[in-house]
Amino acid sequence: LLLSLANAAYALPDCPSNTSLTWNNCFGTLTFASGDKYVGEFKDDKYHGQGTYTYPNGDKYFGEYKEGIRTGQGTSTFNSGDKYVGEWKDGEYHGQGRYTFKNGDEYYGEYKNGIRNGFGTYTYADGFIERGYYLNGEYLPDICEDMGFRKGTSEFGQCILKLIDKI
Repeated sequence: LLLSLANAAYALPDCPSNTSLTWNNCFGTLTFASGDKYVGEFKDDKYHGQGTYTYPNGDKYFGEYKEGIRTGQGTSTFNSGDKYVGEWKDGEYHGQGRYTFKNGDEYYGEYKNGIRNGFGTYTYADGFIERGYYLNGEYLPDICEDMGFRKGTSEFGQCILKLIDKI
């Protein structure tokens, strides 16, 4: 009983049924002609706070919005079977996150502007693990090998260090 009273005290009021009025500090539902649907909090006519956005193809985002943009903690599930759980900034994966692929592969680590960037661990479904730094979505050792450097050489090590400086 006490818990339900606490939730009621902090719940936002429903948004006006008239969508031409400003939706501010309220909770509402918008359904678009495309079939997209948003259910959540509004501030100054923008998604702001917690919300769920569902697409007709079954993709779904649940998490935080700031001024109409996915920013903060959130989870995206895709009809493909993939899933991302982590931090968002300006509508992109940004910060720490975990991306799980339908095939069983998984990446856990840093993202920048929607791309693996920084330290992370990529675990393949077969158990093989790549742990290290990523730059613009690519694993640094792969970049250096593609440039012709052999693992175990000082040139390879220098290549890795120079790329880390760019992260």
